[in-house]
Amino acid sequence: MDDTRFPRLVTDAADFGRVAVVMGGNSAEREVSLDSGRGVLEALRSRGVDAHAIDGIPALLDAVRAGHFARVFNILHGAGGENGELQGALQSLGVPYTGSGVLGSALSLDKVRAKQVWIALGLPTPKFKALPRGADVHAAAREVGFPLIVKPAWEGSSVGVTRVFDEAGLDAAVELARKYPGDMLMETLIEGDGNEGGEFTVGILGREVLPTIKIVPKGEYYDYNAKYVAEDTQYIVPGLTAAAEDEMRALALTAFDALDCFGWGRVDVMRDRHGKNWLLEVNTAPGMTSHSLVPKAAAVAGLDYPALCWRVLETSMEREGAKA
Repeated sequence: MDDTRFPRLVTDAADFGRVAVVMGGNSAEREVSLDSGRGVLEALRSRGVDAHAIDGIPALLDAVRAGHFARVFNILHGAGGENGELQGALQSLGVPYTGSGVLGSALSLDKVRAKQVWIALGLPTPKFKALPRGADVHAAAREVGFPLIVKPAWEGSSVGVTRVFDEAGLDAAVELARKYPGDMLMETLIEGDGNEGGEFTVGILGREVLPTIKIVPKGEYYDYNAKYVAEDTQYIVPGLTAAAEDEMRALALTAFDALDCFGWGRVDVMRDRHGKNWLLEVNTAPGMTSHSLVPKAAAVAGLDYPALCWRVLETSMEREGAKA
């Protein structure tokens, strides 16, 4: 571990107490969460942490009420784990946990309200329309303009996302997004030029901003398959250089703070062919699989996977200390 840039708060694994690594659950991202959780569990145990797997919120809360755990490493993706539900329950029980709190989690998972906060603060995000059930999607598309993206407002991992280039593709995109709970979101599709433009992500760990990652999928865009299955997606770290790198990292931290996020997370950004950055979303419990992005950026910054998991777990100590 790079103890200069990422100083340890905890040197003895026993100080964490018994740790629940909560994973799985019942969201559309269950399988990814289980994969992330297995990696985190193995990493923490390799460093001597007394860590145990728990599948889903009901089982976790039963175990916490029974006094079985001192703290929680939250690696539940999507609804339940990233929308404030788990966070509120744990706060009411006085159990420290990793990641953002109730407000930061709820705002970040709701892409519409995240954008509303950013716009109010003058931060750049693509033009969008919220699409409640029954909305006139064709009128919304004419207002946003093609090409555009249609996606569920409360999902992650590119679940239910479609790129739409004309009216002919709109109805199928809406039908897919409607399969998931909550409202939908339509936004302008930002396209890069293949050089310094394109899709980027920026990890946050404590108050440190990790190097940017430029994502170059083999296919047309970074969909679920490119994220979790394909072996030919390219990840360029850092994704930018000099002032452009500094600019995107600073924007990512500002966006993270604007949504009241805490501890760790990942900010997704599009950079257009003119070099302008556009905020897409914040992930408050990012993936920790073999294909995931935060571990790749952390490795370049000097943190291997077990060290990263240790540092994330330490954020629960920071929260605990802040409330003491």
